[in-house]
Amino acid sequence: MKKKMKLLTLLLWVTLIGSVFLVACAEDEDTTSEPNAASGEETQTPEPDEGDTLAAILDRGYVIVGGNNQLPGFGYVNSDGDYEGFDVDFARVVAAALFDDPDALEIRPLSAQERFTALQTGEVDVLIRNTTWTLDRDVALGTNFTPTTFYDGQGIMVRADSGITSLEELEGARIGVETGTTTESNLADQFRKYGITYEQVLFDDSDAVVEAYESGNIDAWTTDKSGLVSRQATMASPDDHSILTESLSKEPLGPTVRHGDDQWFDIVKWATLATIEAEELGITSENYEEFLDSEDPVVRRFVGLEGELGQMLGIDDTFAINVIKHVGNYQEIYDRNLGPDTIFNLGRGLNDLYTNGGILYSPPFR
Repeated sequence: MKKKMKLLTLLLWVTLIGSVFLVACAEDEDTTSEPNAASGEETQTPEPDEGDTLAAILDRGYVIVGGNNQLPGFGYVNSDGDYEGFDVDFARVVAAALFDDPDALEIRPLSAQERFTALQTGEVDVLIRNTTWTLDRDVALGTNFTPTTFYDGQGIMVRADSGITSLEELEGARIGVETGTTTESNLADQFRKYGITYEQVLFDDSDAVVEAYESGNIDAWTTDKSGLVSRQATMASPDDHSILTESLSKEPLGPTVRHGDDQWFDIVKWATLATIEAEELGITSENYEEFLDSEDPVVRRFVGLEGELGQMLGIDDTFAINVIKHVGNYQEIYDRNLGPDTIFNLGRGLNDLYTNGGILYSPPFR
């Protein structure tokens, strides 16, 4: 009997020690969960340490940006094979802040489904691809959104001869949606709210949605209104289509980085804000040299003549003026890609300075 008790006690101790060992091993892994876009399962991705991202980029010599190659005006490949667009220019903003060279970057085109996995796994350093800031993405996906660069809203495009002028008139319609985007849930929420029945038709990318719409396989399609305007301008007969006035959602778009490296988050944040601050100060890529001997302390800090703002971020004190010198201020970026001299002729609206009736506003550079 005593032998049996000793054997039982020994087995219990072995089991306990094994359990402690397994728990200890699990706790030693510094990981965070993220969704796997392919399987829907969770994978384990280590968070970067403070400063790791910047060190890797500087060692590499260029920044890797997740972008779009299918959205004219924001991110697309021109006839010369070069990337152009509003989001592409903000990628160049980050490169200019880091290297005093807006071309020190590589853009990796990503679909809506691929983008967050690429960011979480470290395939890209920053995502600048018409991506909406939401609570779920900010928290559950482990991403940090920098300041919004474009305030948008979701809309719906229909054929002008359809007679459709409101959401209610889309009863029973076949509506195209790009999978992996917020447009799916926004469409469902709004149509459920108004009791409208419809058929959702999913597509892998925006090119496929537009092709189906133009060929008549779907009655309407939905995405951010900026995307609708962008695609309408490049259609064979733009006047044959119209965008409903109603907005289905708020869509704040801007760069995003992954959790875990506040230094890198701060760098992308303040490089982006530099374009807004420069517009407020009246500094452009054409006149920036006039401000390099300014006596205004606000300007002197911004251009790097006083203070150590860049050093606080781990980069050069002239990072902000390097952005403006190479890429321009916010107005220049907007007008070059979306403004009155482009085929889009998109008014700034909310994307104007707060002093002009918009909501763009930069915190102080101090």
